[in-house]
Parts: sequence; C-alpha cells; structure tokens
Amino acid sequence: MATWAIGDVQGCHDELSRLIDTLAFDPARDTLWFCGDLVNRGGQSLAVLRLVKSLGERAVVVLGNHDLSLLAIAQRRREDQARVNAELREVLFADDHEELLGWLRTRKLVHVDRNLGYLLVHAGLFPRWSTQEAESIAGEIEDKLHGEGHRRLLKQMFGNKPDLWSPRLRGIDRWRAGINVFTRMRYVDPRGRIAFGAKGRPGTQRPGLYPWFSVPGVAERDLRVVCGHWSTLGRFAGLGVHALDTGCVWGGHLTAMRLDGEEPQYVALKSDRQPLPGKEID
Repeated sequence: MATWAIGDVQGCHDELSRLIDTLAFDPARDTLWFCGDLVNRGGQSLAVLRLVKSLGERAVVVLGNHDLSLLAIAQRRREDQARVNAELREVLFADDHEELLGWLRTRKLVHVDRNLGYLLVHAGLFPRWSTQEAESIAGEIEDKLHGEGHRRLLKQMFGNKPDLWSPRLRGIDRWRAGINVFTRMRYVDPRGRIAFGAKGRPGTQRPGLYPWFSVPGVAERDLRVVCGHWSTLGRFAGLGVHALDTGCVWGGHLTAMRLDGEEPQYVALKSDRQPLPGKEID
C-alpha cells in the first residue's frame, strides 16, 4: 500500500503514464497525490484529465492555478472559449468536457492526511497559518467552488489584490486572497504580502523578499507540506516542506515522492521535451 505524491503534470500525459508504470502503481492498493496544475502547456491536457479521473479514489488532486484558469474559461461563452490555446480548446470542446470539468471543479485546495503526517497544496500556505487554519480557510473556498455559487467565484477569483491575507477579509476578497495563497504564492515580504512577479530560484529575488516557507516568523506546523508550482525552485526538502515541481513541461523531470515510508523516497522521470529558454514560468 504505497502513497506517492507527484509534482506538476501540466498536460504531460506520456511522462505521467511512464512514471506511473515506473512506480509499479497498483490501483487496488496504492494512492497517487497530485500537487495541482494537471493541465496546460504539455499538449496532452485532455488525456491527463481522463487518466487521473479514471483512477477514482486512488487519485487525490488539489487544484493549481492552471486548473482554476481552465475552470474559469469554461464559464465564458463558447465563442470566447474557442479563442484560447488549442490544448485547452481540446478539453473545453471534448464530448466528455462537462463530466471532466465537473470532476475537476470538485477537487480540493488542501488535502490533509494526519496518519501519514502530510498536507498537500499546490503553491503553499500563508506563513502565519497553522495547518488547521489552512484547512479551515480552504474549506470555506471549497464550499463555494463545489456549490451553486461556483460561477460567481470562478468569474471573480483572479486578481493580484488582496495580496496580503487578513482574517478580516470578507466575501470575494477573502476567497481571492486565499486562492492566491494556495495556488500562486512563491515569495512574500516579512508581513506575508505576495510578490507575484518574483518567480526565479531563491537568491535571485529582490531584497526584502523570502520564500514563503522561510520568511522570519513562519509558523511551526504539525504536518509536513507537499507542494508544487515553483519549477525554478525544483525539488526541495527542508523547513517542513517538500516541493516537487521539477519542470517536466520545461524539459526537466516529473518527480514522485513516496509518503508512507520512514524517509521520503524519490523517483524522477526525465522529460523528452525541449527546454524553453526565456519562457515565462507560472
């Protein structure tokens, strides 16, 4: 009974299939956790969604910023959907698009397994949050996303403001701030304000910015955090965080980490894709 966490897939179906084979994944016994961003840029997003959905309860998925973007695009008029990139159009106009997008929309922002001792999220946690606070705030947003109010949320969730979480926030500002933390954060200032434009590896950021997990005063947590989102960070383990986005779609690796052993075990599959120098990473 193995549990593996897998970094950002981003439409790389061939690599995901090969990685699952390499792990000797047994759908009768094993579980795969996905760090979000199943879709976009790899060219095979439709196949990825179909594959992961087919795993049923053996796949645990948290939403990433690209997944949420796809769900937001799905709320637009069909003529507007027809203008997005070909990879996302293939999903939006597939015969089973309603089933796939309905399944994707009902995934979580945060998944917690206290028996294993891990919390799964796409980007990260607000530095001052405990794991209990993170789970509670994610639950608020998930209730909206999974319920009748999801259309309003998906239409209004994007924006760089608020860029600082506060418990005093209400309504769409509160939900947007939470989504920005869970799915878009990399660097923050000492107060926890997100620097959306800072995306490089640690050491390249401007003075006064810190990786979200190493800012002064970061909360001590009772669970280890597994995340993706930050391909320039690469595979990272430290400070209670395991980061697994190793840039498969950029010509790097698709990485899995086993969670149920005494020590994490890694398996990394090299992508055959050509690196894309100078391409914006998000």
